Amino acid sequence: MVNQARIERGSRAYWQASAALFLAAFSVFAAVYSVQPLLPIFAAEFGLDAAGSSVALSATTATLAISLVLMGWLGNRFDRKALMLTTMMLTALLVLAVPASPAWGALVGARALLGLAVCGVPAIAMVYLAEEMSNDALGLGMGLFVGGSALGGMSGRLMIGALADLMGWRAALTALGVLILINAVLFVLLLPAPKTPRGRVLSPRELADNVRILFSDKALPLLFLCSFLMMGGFVAIYNYVGFRLLEAPYSLAQSQIALVFVVYLVGTVGSAWMGALAGRLGRRKVFWALIVVMIAGLAVTLAAPLWLIVLGMAILTFSFFGAHSIASAWVARRAQQARAQGSAIYLLAYYAGSSLIGTLGGYGWSHWGWPGVVAISAAGFVIALALAIRLYILPPLNLPSG
Repeated sequence: MVNQARIERGSRAYWQASAALFLAAFSVFAAVYSVQPLLPIFAAEFGLDAAGSSVALSATTATLAISLVLMGWLGNRFDRKALMLTTMMLTALLVLAVPASPAWGALVGARALLGLAVCGVPAIAMVYLAEEMSNDALGLGMGLFVGGSALGGMSGRLMIGALADLMGWRAALTALGVLILINAVLFVLLLPAPKTPRGRVLSPRELADNVRILFSDKALPLLFLCSFLMMGGFVAIYNYVGFRLLEAPYSLAQSQIALVFVVYLVGTVGSAWMGALAGRLGRRKVFWALIVVMIAGLAVTLAAPLWLIVLGMAILTFSFFGAHSIASAWVARRAQQARAQGSAIYLLAYYAGSSLIGTLGGYGWSHWGWPGVVAISAAGFVIALALAIRLYILPPLNLPSG
């Protein structure tokens, strides 16, 4: 009877739910990463160095990291559709608050609140999909949601970077806020109300026991640290490439620099392709090799020709998303009964790396230029590679592909 009540692939409810969650993912990730192409503009307008301007992004990812853990624990207390709608409305309002901010402190405050607001979609949407869709419908539904996340992150960067040249950054962010409000209206009209009863909220003691189990595992803490290091180094490169391309000999316009973010599309391909390859060869064999490719792509960005910089970033992006997809699935596999907490801690490390190493890369830029940014990212990747090799030689769990 439970399966009959679930959303079946190809039904009207299926396409409505998929479209609604695609819009939700697109909206929140466009909001989070919309300021990344604006960092050089913020530095010039507010009199900041590169690291200082990156706080506009780091403040969001830091509060997002913390709020995802809390939402993963307490999210069952709330109606899933209402929670995601509230997330989208608050996201739109806070995106609109950023261009209305009179000073840098107010702008950073609005961006920090944004990190708290957006957590409802990534924390709850996948739970909604797993609970409401049949097994046949779940794979494509999840794929559309992840695709919306990647497309939103890319489009937010691309759209804001292009519009900033045409109408200024404040008008560009205002346009994004209005678009998210429209998406919120479409979301509430499209998404079927959840039928599965909300799950039980763990007691603090049960939560602590699950966390202790996770950190007693020999592989999971290494995967959490890899998440921190890989995401931090990856975001540092994207944070400061705009500063490099604004300078001679490139002297690109903001709209031209925004086109660099199109290479995010190869990340979507990398995630799916490497995930499938890891399924055939084993995660531990593919994971460390992808980190080697990340380091190689990073090295290519040191070249002077623009086409080689873009090629290096494409190689880095492809291999990063492939490694990220393998690591996140690996965590879910090994965490077993503490899967929700394992995924939450993985994302906490992921966004914490974005905030801390992403900002640290700015000091590398200020003191040593692009080689300084690459050196900081490379240090993180080399440590991640050492951890991945350690994971390779660990005995697997007594599970398929453990």
